[in-house]
Amino acid sequence: MALSLSCKVFPTNCCSLFQRAVRNRGLLLFPWGCRPWREAGSFLDPDMKAFLEENTEVTSSGSLTPEIQLRLLTPRCKFWWERADRWPYSDPYWAIYWPGGQALSRYLLDNPDIVRGKSVLDLGSGCGATAIAAKMSGASRILANDIDPVAGVAIALNCELNQLNPFPILTNNILDMEQEKWDLVVLGDMFYDEDLADRLHRWLKKCFWTHRTQILIGDPGRPQFSRHNIQNQLQRVVEYSLPEPTRQENNGLTTSTVWDFQP
Repeated sequence: MALSLSCKVFPTNCCSLFQRAVRNRGLLLFPWGCRPWREAGSFLDPDMKAFLEENTEVTSSGSLTPEIQLRLLTPRCKFWWERADRWPYSDPYWAIYWPGGQALSRYLLDNPDIVRGKSVLDLGSGCGATAIAAKMSGASRILANDIDPVAGVAIALNCELNQLNPFPILTNNILDMEQEKWDLVVLGDMFYDEDLADRLHRWLKKCFWTHRTQILIGDPGRPQFSRHNIQNQLQRVVEYSLPEPTRQENNGLTTSTVWDFQP
């Protein structure tokens, strides 16, 4: 789902885990089986939980949402510097708080009426921050979707950190499933691959026209998004200036924008 955010390409055998995640920013497009979504608590495998707690840092600084605590990879984590092939799971895109997700989360926290009492799908949830922001803002029903099962564990841990009752998590590829009705779909940082962008565009149009779903997209201006013909169907909602740490982690991207999709 791959935009190269790095200034140069690092060979796999010497690339740090962080560098590879920022370079690729992608999720594999295949389903992880046919299991329906599960409550967040059911993802807390003790061994996986212990591994993530040992190898991530709890932080609420350096982002647009200091009120949300998250377990992330930071420069104080050993795998930030380790060779990527030493990480025992799929690339941890969930361990970076991407700028599009930051913008969406900030917008929902500042405008709780957008989600209060509504059903919300967080597509490509990653660390779960936008789903958490929706929960904090009063959404009545939330589904966090990310095809990486490790992300499901991370989202569950992040719910605990923020003292929230867990919400369901789906690790199937929802683009392959029959659409359900949602009042709001949010997706951040998902338009970084042209083929995926086309597929998302078709899925979102169907969601809008079938269910009249409101769709909000967060993106910091990646070329695959800025050049895509979806631009003709977007209205700018708000643009945020990114904090300096986020700029440094994303090769100097300075702003992130929330868009309203209106095909």
